Amino acid sequence: MTAGRSVTVDGVLRRSARRTPERVAVHYRDRSWTYAELDEAVSRAASVLLGAGLERGDRVGAYGHNSDAYLIGFLACARSGLVHVPVNQNLTGEDLAYIVGQSGCGLVLADQDLAANLPDGTRVLPLRDTDDSLLARLPEARPHEGPEPRGEDLTQLLYTSGTTALPKGAMMTHRALVHEYLSAITALDLQAGDRPVHSLPLYHSAQMHVFLLPYLAVGAENVILDAPDPEQIFDLVERGRADSLFAPPTVWIGLSNRPDFATRDLSGLRKAYYGASIMPVPVLERLRERLPKLAFYNCFGQSEIGPLAMVLGPDEHKGRMDSCGRPVLFVEARVVDESGKDAPDGEAGEVVYRSPQLCEGYWDKPEETADAFRDGWFHSGDLAVRDAHGYFTVVDRVKDVINSGGVLVASRQVEDALYTHEEVAEVAVIGLPDERWIEAVTAVVVPRGQVTEDELLTHAREKLAHFKAPKRVLFVDELPRNASGKILKRELRDRFADA
Repeated sequence: MTAGRSVTVDGVLRRSARRTPERVAVHYRDRSWTYAELDEAVSRAASVLLGAGLERGDRVGAYGHNSDAYLIGFLACARSGLVHVPVNQNLTGEDLAYIVGQSGCGLVLADQDLAANLPDGTRVLPLRDTDDSLLARLPEARPHEGPEPRGEDLTQLLYTSGTTALPKGAMMTHRALVHEYLSAITALDLQAGDRPVHSLPLYHSAQMHVFLLPYLAVGAENVILDAPDPEQIFDLVERGRADSLFAPPTVWIGLSNRPDFATRDLSGLRKAYYGASIMPVPVLERLRERLPKLAFYNCFGQSEIGPLAMVLGPDEHKGRMDSCGRPVLFVEARVVDESGKDAPDGEAGEVVYRSPQLCEGYWDKPEETADAFRDGWFHSGDLAVRDAHGYFTVVDRVKDVINSGGVLVASRQVEDALYTHEEVAEVAVIGLPDERWIEAVTAVVVPRGQVTEDELLTHAREKLAHFKAPKRVLFVDELPRNASGKILKRELRDRFADA
């Protein structure tokens, strides 16, 4: 690459630090970092990592909760040419060992309360709260002055959520992520004057790469929370410290179900972003009724594309609230049939992508890479329809479509019908093995109050064609999710396979 044209993740921060050095970049608990201070910390942390015997291209795991130290660790890996491997902080046992081992991590940055979960023999550097942690070593470290990474270098292995199979490490380059940051800034109207709060796990690509890094690129003042705590979020909004929030539908559902949602002064909230899974239309309608001036953005994509691929903007919701929008700046998308030909508008098919945001493939999985990247396009596994105006509506994951008596049923439509019942707090629709139907459409419901299976079956039959209506309703206290809020339907199918 020609000197002076490097496109890197850490360069995003460096440019903001030179442009607005004294502006506050990040607040976390009682600590704040200006852009100049954060940039300096990243350079010192890069020296700490390389001083631990790591070399460019080595993988560094990140197994921690949200914090300023987590962000510094990621950017330090990017600046020093190391490959960051974010690990779900809820993983333990075989799942944790699989990612650490499959990626070949030479070191893991870990929080104290999590480090003991790591496999025996894992090299660990504490992220914070100890005398030998990454944060504690910064004052004595010299700023990194080594060669800059190149745009085509790997900077992160983004492991897929594993909702249908073992997770795969999507190989993301600096160039791919920076393209994705530009797409996010453009499509989501991210501005320096916004006051975003980041409460979802930073290990997940949506919070880190759709919001936190793009907001650092434009020079905004960011607040990082340990978790999406409703009380903290509401307090920040009421005190004027937050006006922008991203959350998956499960979190928005939880916020809207709180008694004080109707009474708190949330008028300062200007931008609401949702994504990571499908937002039930009835829930979105309730939110819009309560906060009519709030601008809602639907963000859609997947880890392999950085992860933002499509956006439905605030002025595009009317008449298409179930749509995920149109492709963002650097993404080209099609809907194809089983033969790979374009499906006619209005007919369901698989979404395929072509984009500089895409990963280079899956780490050490050549067969899976070849299966996903075919004929010059990435095959997403999402089933969708495209309309004549270019808007996409996701029907389901291809692997979650239910074959009921030889007829394919998309779970989302069934879920939307059940969400219109006032006693349904949450629902996931799956197919369970059935001698007559092949797969029986089954609703797994978290009830809000007292409701019976017969009541919900009757309600669904009034709103759906008979072959789409669920054959059974199962009640649970909560639905299994990963940390990004995606419901783990694979786990539900395994749990109730013999029910």
